[in-house]
Amino acid sequence: MTKFLDIARQAAHKGGTVLQKYWGHLKHVRKKSLEGDLVTEADNESEEQIIEIITKNCPEHQILSEESGIHKAQNEDYLWVIDPLDGTTNYTHQFPMVAVSIALYFKGSPLIGIVYNPILGEFFEAVQGQGSTLNGKSIHVSSVDQLEKSLLATGFAYNRRETEDNNYAEFCHLTNSCQGVRRAGSAALDLSYVACGRLDGHWEIGLKPWDVAAGALIIEEAGGCVTSFKNEPLDIYDEVILGTNGLIHDQINRELIKVRS
Repeated sequence: MTKFLDIARQAAHKGGTVLQKYWGHLKHVRKKSLEGDLVTEADNESEEQIIEIITKNCPEHQILSEESGIHKAQNEDYLWVIDPLDGTTNYTHQFPMVAVSIALYFKGSPLIGIVYNPILGEFFEAVQGQGSTLNGKSIHVSSVDQLEKSLLATGFAYNRRETEDNNYAEFCHLTNSCQGVRRAGSAALDLSYVACGRLDGHWEIGLKPWDVAAGALIIEEAGGCVTSFKNEPLDIYDEVILGTNGLIHDQINRELIKVRS
């Protein structure tokens, strides 16, 4: 585990260095398949650097990354899940809610999760059974136990213009049920903020594995709760997530079910 953690840290810092280099100096921003789904030279170079470090040290491990997809390897028990730049739209506007997200799974179970915001200098880290940290200091979820006293976060998928299941109804409903809902544009950071108590909960629809793989473990190791909707066990491929401090988890889940039924 120590070896893998060192590799993950090295890869995250390398990706973060790339994001720092291109911050405010982008030359190539292009749209993918959907409006607002952007990719830049920072995304691509960050991914290249991260994958290079992982494949050099763990050539037998599989890798799933946002820009290049799945990299098959000999040992399919180990899977690295990578987002080289979570919050690309934010990045293009120099809105500093951006992060590198790296997770390592073994037979479907998370071992390591790292979310690194190199612009704000915040490095979130979790190891299975060893807790979560922010810049090396232990973190824990909040103690808020009433939905009406909570601060939540969410986001909207790139296909929100084309699908009715776009989280708008859930957003409006929960905005009236809590003290506020923030939409900062980086699921990985939202989940990490739940872990350190800045937020009390986060839910979202239309996510990909690389959006949640690291942040989910960071919440759980900080004492929180992460599930799919209806309190089902989290499946990182299921595109929905509810992560909370645990104390208001059932309350939010009931409200989501109410809206979606």
